[in-house]
Amino acid sequence: MTKILITAAGSYGDIAPYTGLGARLRTAGHEVALATHDSYAALVRAAGLEFRRLPADPRTHHSATTDPRGTADAEDTAAPDRPSPPGRNRDLMRQAAAFIKELGGGLADAAREDTGLLLLSATTAPLGHHLAEARGIPFLDLPLVPGAPTGDFAPVVSGGRSLGRWGNRTAGRLSLRIIDRLYADASRDLRTRLGLPPATPRTARRRAEATGRPVLHGFSEVLVPRPTDWRPGLDVVGNWWPWHAPDAQLPPVVEDFLAAGPPPVFIGFGSMAGGEGERLSTLVAAALRRAKLRGILQSGWAGLSAGHTSADSDLLTIGEVPHALLFPRMAAVVHHCGAGTAAAGVRAGVPTVPVPVTADQPFWAARLDSLGVATAPIPFKELSGDRAVARLSHALTQATTTPARRDHARTAAHRLTTEDAAAKVLKAVTRLTETEAPPN
Repeated sequence: MTKILITAAGSYGDIAPYTGLGARLRTAGHEVALATHDSYAALVRAAGLEFRRLPADPRTHHSATTDPRGTADAEDTAAPDRPSPPGRNRDLMRQAAAFIKELGGGLADAAREDTGLLLLSATTAPLGHHLAEARGIPFLDLPLVPGAPTGDFAPVVSGGRSLGRWGNRTAGRLSLRIIDRLYADASRDLRTRLGLPPATPRTARRRAEATGRPVLHGFSEVLVPRPTDWRPGLDVVGNWWPWHAPDAQLPPVVEDFLAAGPPPVFIGFGSMAGGEGERLSTLVAAALRRAKLRGILQSGWAGLSAGHTSADSDLLTIGEVPHALLFPRMAAVVHHCGAGTAAAGVRAGVPTVPVPVTADQPFWAARLDSLGVATAPIPFKELSGDRAVARLSHALTQATTTPARRDHARTAAHRLTTEDAAAKVLKAVTRLTETEAPPN
């Protein structure tokens, strides 16, 4: 039995996959803690894991938060259809660096002396490497998105459009340098606190790369085949799914709504579009009526609600419901294309209407489109104006009436169900703890 600490920071999609993975490790006999923000304490404890607090909770911070993919949440996404004012990018970089700096101190507090293994998300890995070095703890990086440069595709934050093999690799290296800058202050402070000699994030990153350590990526090759030019040890193992109770069921109000008519369409934007609830709810309701479809609106950070529209028995508002239970009952799903939500739609075998907002979301939207399981993406910034209702309605009709798209979705879902990504992590954990465990 090993005492494992998983560290993850960001929004729901950055945290939830590690609850399912942690529960699997716990079932295998390990003692597992998950360090993350206060907002997700109940989620962590429900999975049977020990909760440890990380600061800089995006649900309570009044600033943009960022992870190494460049994902901006909360305040930054409140009005993504408006152009950024001069200096906005510099402001976001400063806010992101401040978030990361606060995170560094919390990470050191979360790792106790008896920690036997660190499992690190993309957001926490650049800091966790220093912690592992100082305390001699074995570690394993478990990112949810591809981060290493490759010629096969451009960095995920570039929008999904290829720049050619040379351009893709060059942009990938530039992306890593930007991440290094974001973590510079936090890394310096953390190394000082841990009694380590000075080392820049770039130096620490290159040391980790030089060792050839394994990195297990938590997405499926159904969506992103392993790049042909990645070094050995950079593996794509499949998705880790959010934990939910084995006997969990949809709420009665949802079951009643499903029984009252044909399969509806799911609409939700997760942690995106904060403050846009009334506008989006009105737009979505009009598009559904035009397409003659029923809809389930997941409130999320945007605050979607059927209450923002006139009374309509064909609309239902819900809070947090496991996608694994809800999505297979849908005619189609409309969402922002975060990595986890995109994969959940594929696993459910239903078509997607992608409405990417920012960061890695256009990348995943393009992947779904190329796989044939989604309509052409509608960038969120274009979901406004006189044509927005007609455009969304047309996409909904395409998603729900094109047999080939549903066939592609079912085929992809079948491939996804054969993967057991958690088992691959468990195997790697066993290997690491047997070969790198510190002496008693």
